[in-house]
Amino acid sequence: ANRSRLMILCDLYRRERSVNELCASLDLSQPTLSQHLARLRADGLVHTRREAQKICYSLAGPNVERMIGLLHDMFCAGECTVPAPTTTKGKSE
Repeated sequence: ANRSRLMILCDLYRRERSVNELCASLDLSQPTLSQHLARLRADGLVHTRREAQKICYSLAGPNVERMIGLLHDMFCAGECTVPAPTTTKGKSE
């Protein structure tokens, strides 16, 4: 229901990203991005992984990857500059 959150999910569909990478890729301020990521995490759509001082975000499993893949193909493909992945990350549910 929110364009910015859809773009975040489409970006994460391509690969795991840190907050700084997402800010640069999506041209969002860090506070705005953090609010969106908190909502996506609360909704069970993204997972986090700590790597030293940074937090990396990724989609929360194969079901979310399939759903976002469909939405990506329908709504984001024309706006994305990096191609979508050609293989799925997880085959089991």
